[in-house]
Amino acid sequence: MTEAGAHAWIAEAHEAETVARLLIAFRDHYGRDWPSDDAFRAGVERLMGDPDTEFVLGATGPGAPAGGVVQLRFRFGLWRDGGDCLVEDVFVAEEARGGGVGRAMLEHATTRALERGCRRMELDTSEDNAPAIALYESLGFFNRAAAGQPRDLYFRRHLPHE
Repeated sequence: MTEAGAHAWIAEAHEAETVARLLIAFRDHYGRDWPSDDAFRAGVERLMGDPDTEFVLGATGPGAPAGGVVQLRFRFGLWRDGGDCLVEDVFVAEEARGGGVGRAMLEHATTRALERGCRRMELDTSEDNAPAIALYESLGFFNRAAAGQPRDLYFRRHLPHE
């Protein structure tokens, strides 16, 4: 259950600037300065036009400004014979933390994944982000395999850009 008042919703086209603002704050939280603010704004507008991408916004209560964002990417998964939902860019602004915003957004994301026929949700986080790990595990996410089986590892490779 979400904490009293915290709620989440699917961002609509007119909320693109809010989504971009929160993602820029996420970038800044990591001490980065790239991609540029303009690149984030353009990217959000582009993704909002993609039927396989949704952004979830969250707030601490009715009338409160959006204080969190989650990006959802949907695809068909052969090994699941159904949809996969990749959960990306889970971010709650400092002033909204502790109010249930993250939980509300991820619960709403789960509802959307089920509505879209998904059989699996995936996300990643840093192993030193204990609050996020605790939240994800409380919602049923796990990073282990069945007893006696090796853990799944996720790798990434950054490709050069021009």
